[in-house]
Amino acid sequence: MVKYGLDYTRCRWILPLLLGLGVIFGIIALVGWGWLESVTYPRRHQASLWHSCIKYDDERGWECDSLMKYPWGKAAAGTFLVGYTILIICFALAIIAFAINTLRFNFIRGIGGLLFVAATFSIMGLVIYPVKFTSTIKLEEDEICMFSWSYGFAWTTAIMEICLGFFFCCLPLYEDQILGNVKPFERYYY
Repeated sequence: MVKYGLDYTRCRWILPLLLGLGVIFGIIALVGWGWLESVTYPRRHQASLWHSCIKYDDERGWECDSLMKYPWGKAAAGTFLVGYTILIICFALAIIAFAINTLRFNFIRGIGGLLFVAATFSIMGLVIYPVKFTSTIKLEEDEICMFSWSYGFAWTTAIMEICLGFFFCCLPLYEDQILGNVKPFERYYY
């Protein structure tokens, strides 16, 4: 891919496509209800980034409490949203960088740096949330909270930001090979 991939029009869109996939995973994490879950009879507890809800097995419905009334809830949501916003900006910049016929390699390295900043903010939010949730929200004595699918999507977004940041930063090192400015290495046998 390094030598011919970015010249080939279909392969040129792999990196923006992966960033778009990270954006979709971030949306799933932001709107999903499965950040933390626990089930202890007769009570079921489910939490998202925004709410913590409890349901008992009798006929009562869900009793929800907003996590935005806690300072740590605002901090966790804010830092994850800042990281997600930077990811969206990187996605737009990647589309611009790869849509141009001549690649702008210094532009691509800047996208990689922004992705590392986005990953830092996302990870801060992902660490604040479970630590403060379990220490602040009143849980039953034998209740064990488990991370669920939506929290996993949030971590997948953060890991994709880190990996794509490395790729965007390392890609300009192969600028001459991609543009065809390097002579092929030839061996002469006498």
